Amino acid sequence: MLPFLYAAWSDRHLSVPEIQALRKEADALDFLSTEDRGVLMEWSNPVHPPSRERFQQWLTSGRQAAETLPEDKPASLAELAVLLGLSAEEAPEEKHAYWAGQLAALRQLEEGLGGVREDTYRSLFPRYDQREKLFEAIREGSVAPADLQAVLDGEHAAVIQRVKNILLRPSFERSTLRIKEDYREQVLRWCKELAQEGIGALSYPVAYGGQDSMDDYAAAFETIAYHDLSLAIKFGVQFGLWGGAVYNLGTKRHHDRYLHATGTLELPGCFAMTETGHGSNVRGLETTAVYDPEHRELIVHSPSVEAGKEYIGNAMHARMAAVFCQLIVDGESHGVHAVVVPIRGQDGLTLPGIRVEDNGYKMGLNGVDNGRLWFDSVRVPVENLLDKYGGIQEDGSYSSPIESPTRRFFTMLGTLVGGRVFVPRAGLSAAKSALTIAVRYGLRRRQFPSESMRSETIIMDYPNQQRRLIPLVAKAYAVQFGLDHLLDRYVRRTEEQMREIEAMAAGLKSYATWFATAAIQECREATGGKGYLAENRFAALKGDTDIFTTFEGDNTVLMQLLAKSLLTEFKKSFQEDGNFAVLKFIGRRVGTIVTEQNPYTVRQTDREHLEGRGFYLAAFQFRARRLVSTLGSRLRAYIKGGMSSYQAGLLCQTHMIEAAEAYVELLVLEASLKRVDDRRPTNQAAQDSADDVTRVLEKTILLYAMHTIEQHRGWYLESDYISGQKSKAVRKLVDKLCAELRPEVGALVDGFGIPDELLGAPIAR
Repeated sequence: MLPFLYAAWSDRHLSVPEIQALRKEADALDFLSTEDRGVLMEWSNPVHPPSRERFQQWLTSGRQAAETLPEDKPASLAELAVLLGLSAEEAPEEKHAYWAGQLAALRQLEEGLGGVREDTYRSLFPRYDQREKLFEAIREGSVAPADLQAVLDGEHAAVIQRVKNILLRPSFERSTLRIKEDYREQVLRWCKELAQEGIGALSYPVAYGGQDSMDDYAAAFETIAYHDLSLAIKFGVQFGLWGGAVYNLGTKRHHDRYLHATGTLELPGCFAMTETGHGSNVRGLETTAVYDPEHRELIVHSPSVEAGKEYIGNAMHARMAAVFCQLIVDGESHGVHAVVVPIRGQDGLTLPGIRVEDNGYKMGLNGVDNGRLWFDSVRVPVENLLDKYGGIQEDGSYSSPIESPTRRFFTMLGTLVGGRVFVPRAGLSAAKSALTIAVRYGLRRRQFPSESMRSETIIMDYPNQQRRLIPLVAKAYAVQFGLDHLLDRYVRRTEEQMREIEAMAAGLKSYATWFATAAIQECREATGGKGYLAENRFAALKGDTDIFTTFEGDNTVLMQLLAKSLLTEFKKSFQEDGNFAVLKFIGRRVGTIVTEQNPYTVRQTDREHLEGRGFYLAAFQFRARRLVSTLGSRLRAYIKGGMSSYQAGLLCQTHMIEAAEAYVELLVLEASLKRVDDRRPTNQAAQDSADDVTRVLEKTILLYAMHTIEQHRGWYLESDYISGQKSKAVRKLVDKLCAELRPEVGALVDGFGIPDELLGAPIAR
């Protein structure tokens, strides 16, 4: 038992779960006498930790025995315990079968300790260097990366592999191009090759060269992001934004005229919405399209410098632009509509009335040709109006199938939702690349030996390195499952669901892209000086993803949009259900106080409780509900006090963002748990023997949940949802989960399925 006692006390602190595991498992060992069990109870008492002398005796005894451990035996506590048991026998040769039979129970005891650190093993086994391969048995993962990749790729595995095969061609070999024009031409060539292979048109109808599969388009888009983010954005602008505007806002005549040529990239186009002076305020755009009934033309005009279209991707290569502007018919404005405006001829020269300026060099994405556009009374046929939701009749009058201008506006902005569904997937691909590079480097890089070790320690075995990276890997899986849920909702949407999906997309886009930028920075720091070298890609990943937090909508603004949507739904539930809604709300509050905020539960710290969904899922739900209800109460109090709703909103702005974040975190957790549950068999017997992939995924999502609660522990403490003691238990459980997932982390990042050639970093090969 000495190796187990030494391992349990190796951090000089034995937790209650460790004590319970040690005593419970040891109690079933038949070689322990009653006296032995009494000694074991004494030596596992946290009130009386072992003296340094005794602790050193345990180490010395274990190390001396380990010197004689046969080469064919793995360096494990169980094998060492068997060896010590045999050495204590008077006739060991007669007891070999007996002790071999004890091995399974001893291995169970070793697993019960949970997350024994590698330096503990190293200190016990002085011949560690010679036993390196044997030691791999202790720390190697229990799952195959291909099995994890199959979960992530799902039904889109074929198209993902097809895109990877294209990106692995010699024609897609990356080279460092410092001049932006050279880089842009390279990206354009790559984009054309993808278009020739039919990848760009995947979401278009079969009649226009596509496969009518938005799911496959999304899978292709995120796969391209593993290779080059400038290419991913250029690809998204051409086929997703420009092509999407034509397809979603236009009618058959527009589809027939533009869509096939867009999918093959014979017709490069751009999506001209954002203006310098208005940013995220699309409703306030200044560009106008005035109808001229005499010539049946629209006059597209930028009334000021600030009305110029800003940061338009594909601006330097495009021949067409989907220009969002205020449609004015017979002196009356009908709100924002999209008009197809030619900006260049076949010769590539800008047309009369079109002014284009290059945005120049940026922090990243210099392979994307961003530019500014102005229009000086440019005339186009009225047929160029994308009129699915509102158009001009033969008699010159305006008509729309949607009477409400507000509803029409939000319906037209459905093209933006597509961008917000896809962009975070590219950001997540960048985060996955960074995590794969950092984790692989951490699994091979060694640094600093201890007194008891002859070789230096693998840096992934340092608890701090595990703390830095493994929760981020867990979050990457959770965010992936959340984004998959959003994509599924978006692809299968109905018109009635669109407002909800728009709010969901706003929140997940913000959450995922903020995660990407934070994860990439952490990975850069975790790889030290090697991570600072451009060849290892962190410079490009950081620069290219930084803009993700502010394009397709500034994250802060998008989170406020989500919060307003949550408030609307909260208010609507009370209006529709009346007194019943009030009673239900009060009942839920009382129920929470009784079941979740009672003195026993807020102090409960055993691992079984903390790992149960009854705790962590309820904690996420509580935070999401409470923040929305208190936000509503604050706003109502300010407005009743005479303040305008705008001023009240400003005072509650940070509260709004926090409420939106809580909603997204709950959404991500629920989507992740559903993915895990979908892998489970329905009958109990099969559940009990759930495969290793399900077990690892479940623990990965558990780490995401516990780490998220830990990050918000201040709020939970203020809300009397957990005690200080429970907060400490959560923190310690996160440490343990990181240690337990340490053997799996290599498989988890390899499960992202990023080929070495696309990863590109020498330190990750």
